[in-house]
This record gives sequence, C-alpha cells and structure tokens, in this order.
Amino acid sequence: MNLTEFKNRILPAKDKLYRMALRIVGDSAEAQDVVQEVFIKIWKKRAHLDNIDNIEAFCMRMTKNLAIDKTRSKHKRTQSLGHGLDFATHSSNPHQQVEMNDTINRVRTLMKSLPVKQRMIMQLRDIEEMSYDEIAKHLDLPMSQVKVNLFRARKKIRELLLNQRYGLQ
Repeated sequence: MNLTEFKNRILPAKDKLYRMALRIVGDSAEAQDVVQEVFIKIWKKRAHLDNIDNIEAFCMRMTKNLAIDKTRSKHKRTQSLGHGLDFATHSSNPHQQVEMNDTINRVRTLMKSLPVKQRMIMQLRDIEEMSYDEIAKHLDLPMSQVKVNLFRARKKIRELLLNQRYGLQ
C-alpha cells in the first residue's frame, strides 16, 4: 500500500475512529492520540493489509482495543460523551426545543453510567446509525451479543429517564 492508497482507504474513516475513541477514553486529546497511534500502526503494517477484507472494521477494532488499553492503564473512567447526541429539532415551538435539548443532555449524562460495551454499542447503533451486522464486525462480537447489549442499554436508559421524570431518583 502506498501513500495514495492509504489516503484513499484509511483516512476517510478518521472521524468514525475519533468518535469511537472519544466515547471510550472520554477526552478529546487522548482520543486524537489513539487515532494517531492507530494510523501509525496501520502504516507500519501496510504491506500486510492486502489480506484484510474490511479495512474499516479492522481500524475500528484497533481503535477500540487501543482506547480500552489507555483507559485501563490510567485506571480512570470515561468522563464525557462529547457532542455526539446533538440532533436538530424540527419543531417551531421554543418550549419543545428546550425540552428536547434537556432530554438529550439527560440521555448523554445517563449513558456515562452504562458499561463500556453497552455504551459503545448504543453509540454505534443509535447515534452513528450503523447496522447490527456492522457493529458486530467493528466490535468483533456475535450478533446476539450486540442485540442483547443494545437492549439492556436502552432498557437501563429508559428506566433511569422514567425515574428522573417522576422524581424517584
């Protein structure tokens, strides 16, 4: 693989890799470092990349593993989910817009309490809008585990939202 092929095949995935790393490490600078390390490792292994069917899934897996290693080595938990949940509201009513933004912020905060695997799967499915099959390939998990983790994550968020809404928490 030469530089042009690297730019055309690998670099377009940098935003996805960054978002994945950010969700795991919780810090923008660390996420950038993770993506940079992934690119360096891929560049060093460029001669062996012809054997890989899905280069993007390979990059996502490398990013996930490096990011998890970084969090484990520093013994810290993720702190921020960033701005991945910013949705445009189509209502013309300012009250509805404020309510929607408040709900989005609550979901963003509640997602921090989920286990890493559930948080990553929920991020990829509900925010990145990936298919179950793509998520399974990116995270190297069986399809059943993806579905179960997504179900549990959504159920937990729903329960926490309902408890907050009715003042039970």
